[in-house]
Amino acid sequence: MTEARGSAGLNGEAHARYAPGTPCWVSLMVHGLGATQEFYGELFGWEFQPGPQQLGPYVRALLDGREVAGIGQLPPDRHLPIAWTPYLASDNVDTTAETVRLCRGTLGVGPLDAADAGRLAICSDPSGAVFGIWQAAAHLGTDITGLPGTPAWNELLTFESVGVAKFYETVFGYEQEAVVSADFDYVTLRVAGRPVAGIQGVGNTLPRDRGPHWMTYFEVADADEAVAEVVRLGGYVVNPARDSVHGRVATVADPEGARFSLIQDPR
Repeated sequence: MTEARGSAGLNGEAHARYAPGTPCWVSLMVHGLGATQEFYGELFGWEFQPGPQQLGPYVRALLDGREVAGIGQLPPDRHLPIAWTPYLASDNVDTTAETVRLCRGTLGVGPLDAADAGRLAICSDPSGAVFGIWQAAAHLGTDITGLPGTPAWNELLTFESVGVAKFYETVFGYEQEAVVSADFDYVTLRVAGRPVAGIQGVGNTLPRDRGPHWMTYFEVADADEAVAEVVRLGGYVVNPARDSVHGRVATVADPEGARFSLIQDPR
């Protein structure tokens, strides 16, 4: 993570419509919807209200009455990886989804309407990492950032950055900024000059049981306390809290195994 603070709002910034390519929402599909709500409600202080049901039971997480993320329930017979999925904004999800297909990505779900909220598709890039596309209507996306309990950054962990970065550049029109280093493979994706997401090539250190995947960072007031709370609530630690130039960071997993990172703002 090289510029995790770049695109997040500060001090509870509310968002208008997201520019195309900007991560605008994060969503999690699980088997135990009620238990997952309890976990994240305790961890982040989220409350929940019903959302569109096109893909099954679904709730939106709210912080101080503002929408921050979504959680849905998988059908009992669907044994998919449990993972947080970022949605990238688009002005036309059908056109973007077709571009994904033409660029050797895979279209898994949709495009389809989510009631009056908007239109979505769920895709995977050529390396297999899953992401969503969101064309906003009534629902613009994450309504507030820059506070504990809100998404702060999204980062793709993959084998190498160059090829997959070209895919995202072609599909979403990103500007790229690569880190030039013999031992660090990283590309920052920018929209109108602003860093919005990152791609990190980690080679053979990528977990074999997961493959390439997107990682969502959530802001917390105290990373060490948040890690302890994750464990108390039945989750587990993947990478313990450590200091970085962007603040104290840890990677954890919820009780169903969905991995996410916690970041404590150094200010």
